[in-house]
Amino acid sequence: MKRIPIILLAAAMALAAAAAFSGEEAAPPGKAEMTLQGGFMGAVPFPHARHQQRLDCQACHAIFPQEAGAVESLKEKGTLKKKQVMDQCRDCHKKKIGAGEPAGPTTCRTCHPGP
Repeated sequence: MKRIPIILLAAAMALAAAAAFSGEEAAPPGKAEMTLQGGFMGAVPFPHARHQQRLDCQACHAIFPQEAGAVESLKEKGTLKKKQVMDQCRDCHKKKIGAGEPAGPTTCRTCHPGP
Protein backbone atom coordinates (compact mmCIF):
# COMPACT_ATOMS: atom_id res chain seq x y z
CA MET A 1 0.00 0.00 0.00
CA LYS A 2 2.91 2.36 0.69
CA ARG A 3 4.46 1.67 -2.71
CA ILE A 4 1.98 3.88 -4.61
CA PRO A 5 2.88 7.13 -2.79
CA ILE A 6 6.58 6.34 -3.18
CA ILE A 7 6.11 5.67 -6.89
CA LEU A 8 4.17 8.93 -7.30
CA LEU A 9 6.85 10.85 -5.42
CA ALA A 10 9.57 9.31 -7.58
CA ALA A 11 7.65 10.18 -10.74
CA ALA A 12 7.16 13.79 -9.59
CA MET A 13 10.85 14.10 -8.79
CA ALA A 14 11.79 12.68 -12.20
CA LEU A 15 9.54 15.19 -13.95
CA ALA A 16 10.97 18.05 -11.92
CA ALA A 17 14.52 16.95 -12.74
CA ALA A 18 13.69 16.66 -16.44
CA ALA A 19 12.22 20.17 -16.44
CA ALA A 20 15.26 21.54 -14.61
CA PHE A 21 17.66 20.07 -17.15
CA SER A 22 15.62 20.80 -20.26
CA GLY A 23 17.45 24.10 -20.76
CA GLU A 24 14.23 26.10 -20.57
CA GLU A 25 13.26 28.13 -17.58
CA ALA A 26 9.57 28.23 -16.89
CA ALA A 27 8.11 31.65 -16.17
CA PRO A 28 6.61 32.01 -12.73
CA PRO A 29 2.91 31.27 -12.99
CA GLY A 30 1.62 34.39 -11.27
CA LYS A 31 -1.79 34.53 -9.68
CA ALA A 32 -4.50 32.29 -11.07
CA GLU A 33 -7.11 35.05 -10.80
CA MET A 34 -6.51 38.81 -10.86
CA THR A 35 -8.58 41.95 -10.81
CA LEU A 36 -7.65 44.70 -13.23
CA GLN A 37 -8.61 48.32 -12.70
CA GLY A 38 -11.31 49.15 -15.21
CA GLY A 39 -11.66 52.90 -14.87
CA PHE A 40 -15.12 54.38 -14.38
CA MET A 41 -16.76 51.15 -15.63
CA GLY A 42 -15.42 49.21 -12.66
CA ALA A 43 -12.98 46.39 -11.99
CA VAL A 44 -12.38 43.59 -14.48
CA PRO A 45 -11.98 40.02 -13.17
CA PHE A 46 -9.10 38.46 -15.10
CA PRO A 47 -8.68 34.67 -15.26
CA HIS A 48 -4.88 34.74 -15.59
CA ALA A 49 -4.40 30.95 -15.38
CA ARG A 50 -6.84 30.37 -18.25
CA HIS A 51 -4.91 32.83 -20.42
CA GLN A 52 -1.59 31.18 -19.53
CA GLN A 53 -2.97 27.85 -20.75
CA ARG A 54 -3.95 29.26 -24.15
CA LEU A 55 -1.48 32.04 -25.00
CA ASP A 56 2.20 32.80 -25.21
CA CYS A 57 2.95 35.07 -22.25
CA GLN A 58 4.50 37.67 -24.59
CA ALA A 59 1.09 38.28 -26.16
CA CYS A 60 0.40 40.49 -23.14
CA HIS A 61 3.74 40.88 -21.41
CA ALA A 62 5.33 42.51 -24.45
CA ILE A 63 3.26 45.52 -23.36
CA PHE A 64 3.88 45.34 -19.62
CA PRO A 65 6.35 43.42 -17.42
CA GLN A 66 5.49 40.31 -15.46
CA GLU A 67 5.28 41.91 -12.04
CA ALA A 68 2.54 42.86 -9.63
CA GLY A 69 1.17 46.35 -10.23
CA ALA A 70 2.87 46.74 -13.62
CA VAL A 71 -0.21 48.08 -15.42
CA GLU A 72 -0.95 50.70 -12.78
CA SER A 73 2.73 51.69 -12.60
CA LEU A 74 2.97 52.19 -16.37
CA LYS A 75 -0.24 54.24 -16.34
CA GLU A 76 1.17 56.50 -13.62
CA LYS A 77 4.37 56.99 -15.63
CA GLY A 78 2.34 57.79 -18.74
CA THR A 79 3.96 54.89 -20.63
CA LEU A 80 0.73 52.97 -21.12
CA LYS A 81 -1.92 54.64 -23.26
CA LYS A 82 -5.47 54.95 -21.97
CA LYS A 83 -7.44 51.79 -22.81
CA GLN A 84 -4.33 50.08 -24.26
CA VAL A 85 -4.79 46.97 -22.12
CA MET A 86 -8.53 46.85 -22.85
CA ASP A 87 -7.90 47.25 -26.58
CA GLN A 88 -5.30 44.47 -26.47
CA CYS A 89 -7.73 42.10 -24.75
CA ARG A 90 -10.74 42.94 -26.89
CA ASP A 91 -8.77 42.74 -30.16
CA CYS A 92 -7.35 39.34 -29.21
CA HIS A 93 -10.79 38.05 -28.25
CA LYS A 94 -12.27 39.29 -31.54
CA LYS A 95 -9.48 37.66 -33.57
CA LYS A 96 -10.09 34.35 -31.80
CA ILE A 97 -13.84 34.59 -32.48
CA GLY A 98 -13.11 35.37 -36.14
CA ALA A 99 -10.91 32.28 -36.32
CA GLY A 100 -13.67 30.15 -34.80
CA GLU A 101 -11.67 29.57 -31.60
CA PRO A 102 -12.88 29.82 -28.00
CA ALA A 103 -12.57 33.41 -26.85
CA GLY A 104 -13.33 35.74 -24.00
CA PRO A 105 -15.89 38.52 -23.90
CA THR A 106 -15.92 41.56 -26.18
CA THR A 107 -18.69 43.71 -24.69
CA CYS A 108 -18.45 46.25 -21.88
CA ARG A 109 -20.62 44.60 -19.23
CA THR A 110 -19.23 41.11 -19.73
CA CYS A 111 -15.77 42.39 -18.77
CA HIS A 112 -16.92 45.06 -16.31
CA PRO A 113 -19.67 43.24 -14.40
CA GLY A 114 -20.08 46.12 -11.97
CA PRO A 115 -20.95 45.92 -8.31
